[in-house]
Parts: sequence; C-alpha cells; structure tokens
Amino acid sequence: MKRFICIMVLILSIVAASAAFAPVSAKTLKALSFLPKNHMLCSMIHVWVKEVNTACKGKLKINWVGGPEVIPGFEQAEALKNGVIQVSFLPAAYYKAMLPEANAIVLSRMTFAQERKPGGIWDYLVKKHEKINMRLEGTWLYDPFYLYVKKPVKGIKDLKGLRMRTASMYDSFMKRLGMVPITVKFGETYTALQRGLVEGFGWPTLGPRKWGWLDYCKYVIDIPFYTRQNTFILFNLKTWNSLPKDVRSKIDQITIAFEPKMKAYFVKKIAEEKKKMAEKGLKRIKFSKKDTAAYLKAANDAFWADLEKKIPKEVPTLKKLLGYK
Repeated sequence: MKRFICIMVLILSIVAASAAFAPVSAKTLKALSFLPKNHMLCSMIHVWVKEVNTACKGKLKINWVGGPEVIPGFEQAEALKNGVIQVSFLPAAYYKAMLPEANAIVLSRMTFAQERKPGGIWDYLVKKHEKINMRLEGTWLYDPFYLYVKKPVKGIKDLKGLRMRTASMYDSFMKRLGMVPITVKFGETYTALQRGLVEGFGWPTLGPRKWGWLDYCKYVIDIPFYTRQNTFILFNLKTWNSLPKDVRSKIDQITIAFEPKMKAYFVKKIAEEKKKMAEKGLKRIKFSKKDTAAYLKAANDAFWADLEKKIPKEVPTLKKLLGYK
C-alpha cells in the first residue's frame, strides 16, 4: 500500500511539474468584419491583427474568421454584445439603434491623437460602449465620402430631384439637398445605374472604379464630407475585461500607434486611385465658395438634426467634444 501511495505521489509530482513548465496556450478570440476579408477597405485590418497576434503570442490570438458570409453585417453587433464573437470590425452606423452617439464620430474635427486626450470624445465613447457590453478600441479605415453623378452639375440647385443610391450614413444629407434617395443593395448598384433607376451614388474613393460604377457616373462632386470614418475595432466587454492587464495595455499601445499609420496608408491609396479614376475619365466638379459652404453645412446639419431627434440631451456634449464649441 505504501509502495502504491509513493508511486502515485511521484506521478502527481511529475504531472504538476510538467504543467508548470508547459507553454500556456493562447486565448483565441473569434473576430468578424462587416465586409469580406479580401475587400480593399479591409487592407489595414490584416496589419492590426498581425501586430496584436505577434505582440501577444502565447497569451492571445485573434482569429479573424471572415465577414458577412459568416454572420450578416447588421447582425454582428448583437453577436458581439452577446459574446457569440469576441472582436468585430464594424461601422457605428450598423448599431446606431443600440448607441446613436457612436455614429457622431463622423463629425469629428479632430485628429486621432486629439480625440484620445483624457476626458475627450474617445473616453466618452468608451464609457458609452460599455453600456452595451462593448469595448471601443480603435479605428481601422480612412476614406472620406463623395457624391458621384451621371451628369455635370454646377452647384447645389442642380442637385435637386436627382435620384441617388443611398445608405443610412448620408440619407438625410441627400434629402436636405433636395435629392431623392433610393435604397439599392450593394450588389445591385451597377444594374441600377445601368438601367437608370438611380443617377448617382454616395461612396468613398476606393471601390467605384473597380466595381464598374464609373461606367455610368463620370462626375464626382469634389467636396469630401464625413471625412472621419466611423469604422471601429470592438471587443466584447466581458472578454476584454477577462484579458490580463499587460495584454490589454499592449493592445492599447499597438492600436494607438496603428491609427496614424492606417491613415497614411489610405491617404496614399486614395491618391493613387484618384489618378486611375482620372484615366478612366472621371471629372471632378468644384462648387463656388458659397455653395461649398452650404453643401458641407447641409451634411453636418442633417446629421446633427438626426441626433437631436434620438438623443437630444447628448448633443451639446457631443458638439463640445467633437470640436464644435
């Protein structure tokens, strides 16, 4: 009996020692994006994921499993909130029903560094996201919006009555300009332009040439609006809080350093794309100073008016934090 006990003690000691010196397996987090992984706008997500996985090797691994083919984009926020996924690369417009304040980031007049100053808009939004069980971590895209049209226009008056392919981001803006926004699925936009269902669309710089949309829209109003993208890196809050403090700190450091690099990458890509657009025959339209000011005012006023309806008590704070007062 004593021999048996001694053998068992020896075995348990070996097992314990082996466990103590065995490498700790990394915690794997499932991540999704609202766009497919190979989409050109997702180019810098790959960089962020790689940097995090390299820096946190042995402690954390982010497994970016796909995009809307796994879970539709508009369902991903709920999946993140409930912990079905742990990380999401999502625009705030996709969960504005949960948190309208988040979408206001597109009106920011600040740099990434300015937004992150203590007590600023970033701290405000981090706390707001915690209420919906999310950790707001960073931004992964820079590409301002433009309006593209089939026929040349000289000013705001010429926009009235134009039928435009819309999205929730600029639906109210188009209405304020007198345009007629029409909801068209992304994959049906080319056909809608071809058949004359719509006479233009709103979109950033990257994409329209590749998808053939410029075959029908040869003009772009060269006045960028909503220049600060609302595309966020988000964690499930419970998952975030469960990570070791040093891992969270490392992710924060990586993300803060990543944002200006991300913007520089897209600025270069946008410049390259504009040259290709010009070769394709796209003409850039400039408005008078008066119309340019009115155009941008309409974009901002439309957004603020929407927020006034949904969260009137938050608007004064948001204006101050976003650089409007």
